[in-house]
Amino acid sequence: QVQLVESGGGLAQAGGSLRLSCAASGRTLYAMGWFRQAGGKEREFVAAISRSSGTTDYADSVKGRFTISRDNALNTVYLQMNTLKPEDTAVYYCAADLNYRGATSGSSRYWGQGTQVTVSS
Repeated sequence: QVQLVESGGGLAQAGGSLRLSCAASGRTLYAMGWFRQAGGKEREFVAAISRSSGTTDYADSVKGRFTISRDNALNTVYLQMNTLKPEDTAVYYCAADLNYRGATSGSSRYWGQGTQVTVSS
């Protein structure tokens, strides 16, 4: 059983930055993804990264503003969020799966508890 622990959420002003972290327990490396869910809306894909960091994908809404990266020595994935917008306000969830497709599709096997990101205008 893998445990994912997110951190780094909080309050930011529009145009500001936040960095989310997600630490995975154990030594097994997984493809990792970030998803978010705003109030009253369905969960949506934000970004994903393969185990080797050779492949990354982003939702169109965050391309050019968010960057996903990972440190395999720490088994941790990061989401650097720049030029934040009020519409980025959501609970952000970290997901992990052995299959990269799982990390991008929302069918990931493992999920974190979520961290709130609030962007004020």
